[in-house]
Amino acid sequence: MKHILLFVISGLVWVSGFGQHESAFQEGEWFKFEMSYSGFLKAGNATLEVKDQHYKGKPVYHIVGKGWTTGAIKWFFKVEDRYESYIDRDTYVPYKFIRKIDEGGHTKDLEIEFDRENNLALVHNKKHHKKQTIETKPNIQDMVSTFYYLRNEMDIGSLEAGSEIFVNMFFDEENYAFKLKYLGEETIDTDFGKIASLKFRPYVMAGRVFKEEESLTLWVSNDRNKVPLRIKADLAVGSLRADLTAFKGLKYPFKVVAKP
Repeated sequence: MKHILLFVISGLVWVSGFGQHESAFQEGEWFKFEMSYSGFLKAGNATLEVKDQHYKGKPVYHIVGKGWTTGAIKWFFKVEDRYESYIDRDTYVPYKFIRKIDEGGHTKDLEIEFDRENNLALVHNKKHHKKQTIETKPNIQDMVSTFYYLRNEMDIGSLEAGSEIFVNMFFDEENYAFKLKYLGEETIDTDFGKIASLKFRPYVMAGRVFKEEESLTLWVSNDRNKVPLRIKADLAVGSLRADLTAFKGLKYPFKVVAKP
């Protein structure tokens, strides 16, 4: 049950967005997900929220992601995760990223500021009282900002089933290259009814968390919002599924093919 919010955000990072001439989201947008383990055991909840703020005098979207275990699971493995990103309102590139987690006693407390002009990440590991400067790729994204950046910048109309997409990202203390495969369109059953969706398969790092590189499958609504609907993963032990159960503040109408 570890990495509960990392699992959700990992999925969102690789899937959403694609070819918006106007922003696909706005301040006040909010998503809630419910997680289940191996198809029946409730594992926890996660939320993503967009706030309108300023960072060092610049207008930004302040994105806040939270994740926590619920029910019986939290009594023997408690998770409380928080991720934040401050992104430019026009370019969707991040100025600052925060990762503060407590997963069964395993903790991290990181703050990363991005020097856009010099392609540097200023990493402050607050837990270990350590600071370092690391070179990054131009226009680097953090784990949260990528989700919102892609919602506006990538052209889904140019993709065919089997097409691959690449994104440069900085996570924790290193540069990371992500690869995503577009699988095509699919209509799925949700709590809101049947929804036309876009289906993706990101390549993840096999090992301690994910069973293999193609363990993750993701669906987002095929409309102007690109709402994240479902994320499924085969883990090293068992499987995990996250479903969207509530939302508010969408910029565009939410399209439903058929009511439940």
